[in-house]
Amino acid sequence: MGGIALSIIGEVQADARFPEKPGNLVLDDASNRQALQSLAHGASVNEAHLWAQLGHAGALSHPPISRPKGPSALNVGDLQCAGMTMDEVRDLPGIFASAARRAKAAGFGGVQIHAGHGFLLSQFLSPLFNHRTDRYGGSIEARCQIVLDILAEVRNAVGSGFPVAIKINATDNLQGGLTHDDALKAVGLLDRTSVDLIDISGGTYFPGAKAASDGAGSGPYFLDFARLARSETSKPLMLTGGIKTREQAADVVASGAADAVSLARAMVLDPQLADTWQADIGGDPEFPKFKPGPPGAITSWYTMRLTALAEDREDDFDLDLAGAMQAYEDRDAMRCKAWLEKFAP
Repeated sequence: MGGIALSIIGEVQADARFPEKPGNLVLDDASNRQALQSLAHGASVNEAHLWAQLGHAGALSHPPISRPKGPSALNVGDLQCAGMTMDEVRDLPGIFASAARRAKAAGFGGVQIHAGHGFLLSQFLSPLFNHRTDRYGGSIEARCQIVLDILAEVRNAVGSGFPVAIKINATDNLQGGLTHDDALKAVGLLDRTSVDLIDISGGTYFPGAKAASDGAGSGPYFLDFARLARSETSKPLMLTGGIKTREQAADVVASGAADAVSLARAMVLDPQLADTWQADIGGDPEFPKFKPGPPGAITSWYTMRLTALAEDREDDFDLDLAGAMQAYEDRDAMRCKAWLEKFAP
């Protein structure tokens, strides 16, 4: 209703065994198709699209409700996971394809394959977490192979007329992780696929990893990478991260570095932002200024405000960082109980 062209539901799980959080939507045999259809229909206002971002958390699967597995076994501080077998890796394209088929049947306008932010497919792309010596590890071409296999299987499942996008990292922001050079090669490989949109983002949620916003300065975080990626592909590009003003958004598109911009926190502050920015008077959201808090506190604040929007009570939202983080953690604990009742690992 605020003029947005596309909304994407993050971290929709194709496999309930490996969720990112206990609030994730799941597309599997046990899904409530009628509820999914109602969701997809309700979000398709004014010809807007609603896409499901199909993910698998891998090593970052929420431990209270999962037994994390990644491309390779890890034991790094608080982060521990088993390595996937060859059969488990080979099963991934079919798992993603089944979820994409369900998304289409439910009325979603498209799907986005999540290969960024340190989750499973991002882990495959990163030499820091992918130590495999089979066809899915080693060179960037081999580390991309499972992503390419998934895209091919998803396309076969949904047909040529259904949008299929992918989100990838420009960088992991981790020493020894995905480099810009390898990320650009990955973009070149994606250019040869049937993917309809490449969403450029970056960073990971691994414990101790630097946030994308840390040290990035003001403005779009990955604009320089997008400019380089443009020379590697003719696919439409979308840029995510650090876009806070109309001028920034307009400049990104006008420069040709990307064909679209993706917003999160700015839209949480003003759900009418698309219409606002297209109006003559413009107007940018006023971002709150927070004192330093514990890791994840600011994300918790925006998440709980997003919840308030969904419940039509944003005008009464007055949580501070500590209150938002407590509310977020309390909700996760409650959801974990519900998740285990439904999807006992």
